[in-house]
Amino acid sequence: MDKKPNVLFIVTDDQRWDTIHALGNEEIITPNLDRLVNRGTSFVRAHIAGGTCGAVCMPSRAMILSGRNPFHLEELGGNIPPEHITLAENFRNHGYETIGLGKWHNGCPSYARSFSQGAKIFFGGMWDHWNVPTCRYDPTGQYDNVINFVTDFYKDNHPQAQHCDEFDPGKHSSTLLTDSAIELLKNNAGKEKPFFMYLAYLAPHDPRTMPDSFREMYDPEKIKLPPNFQEVIDTNYPLMVHRDEHLAAYPREEKEIKRHIAEYFAMITHLDFEIGRLLNALHELGEEDNTIIVFTGDNGLAVGQHGWLGKEDIYEHGVRVPLIIAGPGIAENVRNNAFVYLYDVYPTICDKAGIKIPGSVDGKSFAHLLEGERGDVFREELYLIFDEFIRGVKDSNYKLIEYRNGDEKEDKWTFLYDIKNDPWETENLAGKEEYKEKVRRMRSLILKYRDEWEEQKHPWGINFWKRFSLED
Repeated sequence: MDKKPNVLFIVTDDQRWDTIHALGNEEIITPNLDRLVNRGTSFVRAHIAGGTCGAVCMPSRAMILSGRNPFHLEELGGNIPPEHITLAENFRNHGYETIGLGKWHNGCPSYARSFSQGAKIFFGGMWDHWNVPTCRYDPTGQYDNVINFVTDFYKDNHPQAQHCDEFDPGKHSSTLLTDSAIELLKNNAGKEKPFFMYLAYLAPHDPRTMPDSFREMYDPEKIKLPPNFQEVIDTNYPLMVHRDEHLAAYPREEKEIKRHIAEYFAMITHLDFEIGRLLNALHELGEEDNTIIVFTGDNGLAVGQHGWLGKEDIYEHGVRVPLIIAGPGIAENVRNNAFVYLYDVYPTICDKAGIKIPGSVDGKSFAHLLEGERGDVFREELYLIFDEFIRGVKDSNYKLIEYRNGDEKEDKWTFLYDIKNDPWETENLAGKEEYKEKVRRMRSLILKYRDEWEEQKHPWGINFWKRFSLED
């Protein structure tokens, strides 16, 4: 009987869809992700469904790990209950050695039941990349060693509790996790039992710090501003005061935004270097040809687009993410334009590995697209959400974004973009008479998806629907 394929599942933190050289970004340096693009199928219109809170990574990763839509998560993704079988848990239940490293923002119990091995586990959202508090793998699943930590002792003297067994002071998180992943690959290569490795990096999330050699690859003065750069945002959206947005002052200055973009690219190039070490180790250990590799990010990041720095929106820069899948039986050097959600990856990878998909999964398998099928249609439209403030829908030609912040007229905004001809979302068509019916039709799609996703059961969505109608 042939051995089932291994799976190497890599997730990065805050990496936007257009940050890979081989997929069209001429400014960024990503030779190792480029070779992965050439080895596999890239889904260039992969999306997260959105976020249920400001820490978008938490619900996004919960969707990846559970295969469920955002309204079917527990505690906004902060916990994955036992009845929602995680992706790693499902592989573990089907005879795989499951290995978990890096960021886990979805509760200790769900990590414990998902993995049979692990190292350098970070139970948190973000941290100083050079001093990450991590946990060793605990076969009992308790993860009860907690320390007090003051995250910003210049401004605050209140400690927070943090799961932690050890620090590796002065070692960057991307290097730390890659070193541990390579060690665990060596321990599991060549064994009769296949492995499923989930490697969740903390980069390129801020604070954007990296070895100087990577910073020096980018001159901020030579960085191009995106066509949708704005000094201020177009709404009085409440989360414009979110932490991300304080990384630069309003109005945004071109010079400052160029520096942020240069540092963002440098973080990704350093991450690319570390991923290259990992891919080289997989090859040298003789496991490359029998390993499905999934590479993706948990959400996007604006870094100056539309006046934003963070990801608390449903513009393209907030919801589109890279997704590359390579390995046995997967078409090489293919760019697929199908709309897919990240929570569709769960059933897809199960299909490719010949593993049964649990009934708790909402996502749809697109495994047939991995064979080289070029069809653009998988999902006709995408429903996109953020917290109680934003709802939207997009098809291949248009995107509608609806903001509802309060009961007053000035707290309602509608944006319609012709994303086929205006991919940077620069011209709002919603106020033009000739698009009135288009807006109404797309609003009806929002209501359709609201009902299909059982959104009205969630109290944090009620306020939006009190403010929304087809005729706004």
